[in-house]
Amino acid sequence: MGLSKKAASANYMREQQTIFACPVCHENMAVTDQCVVTCKNRHTFDVAKQGYVNFMTHPATSMYGKELFEARKQIIESGLYSPLHKAIVDVLKSFGQDLTILDTGCGEGSHLAMIKNRFEYLTDKKIIGAGIDIAKEGIIAASRNYGEIIWCVGDLANSPYQASSFDVILNILSPANYTEFRRLLKPEGVVVKIVPQSGYLQQLRELFFANSNKESYSNDRTVERFKENFSEVSIERITQTIQIRPELVPMLMHMTPMGWHQTADVDYVKVTEVTIDLDILIGKVTL
Repeated sequence: MGLSKKAASANYMREQQTIFACPVCHENMAVTDQCVVTCKNRHTFDVAKQGYVNFMTHPATSMYGKELFEARKQIIESGLYSPLHKAIVDVLKSFGQDLTILDTGCGEGSHLAMIKNRFEYLTDKKIIGAGIDIAKEGIIAASRNYGEIIWCVGDLANSPYQASSFDVILNILSPANYTEFRRLLKPEGVVVKIVPQSGYLQQLRELFFANSNKESYSNDRTVERFKENFSEVSIERITQTIQIRPELVPMLMHMTPMGWHQTADVDYVKVTEVTIDLDILIGKVTL
């Protein structure tokens, strides 16, 4: 009989336990045979039966619920973001080594899992992956669906990781904490941040925000802030218009801010294709 999900996850975490730092006292942590992550001051965090750890030290609420993460998983697994995953893997291959990667704001984990699978399929290298998100429902889904990745509920403002632990930090369409990113990066590490470009999901915006200023989008301010935080920055834009199955359109709307405040019926049948138009910002801190 095989190991339970909880025990298998605890074993995997134990192999990588040097990356953990107690979010209470910041001491080193160890993963015990009882599936507990603990420090010398006896601050303890249990590995849940689904295989994740909740490192939150204060209550937190998230606007992201179970339905959103289910929609997000189906959209990402449909291949809509394959051009993005390919472009990120091309960046990762340039390292020429095994990599330790943290996906910040990982949600239900589909981006990280697909990037890891693609990278390991195309190279003879491995990714040790960790995902962190404040939304517990996302992390529960991630740990249920994707093994051999460390999934943590946690706050980036008080993250459960040691300094200089990661080769790469992914920040895909989510808020950033650049002070923490710089602390967590290894000396030659990079942050890969994904931000929308002007054509991103334009078909949905045209349908939902017709004749309003939200029909167009600019990420100039986000890009400038990124440049302010890293001494070496390169930017790659990927643009591709992709056919989408009709049943996926409501899910795509649901997983974006456009769908959160929807009050009127929208004729989704009109949307037969969507544009993925994204900037990949690659930032390095040079010492």
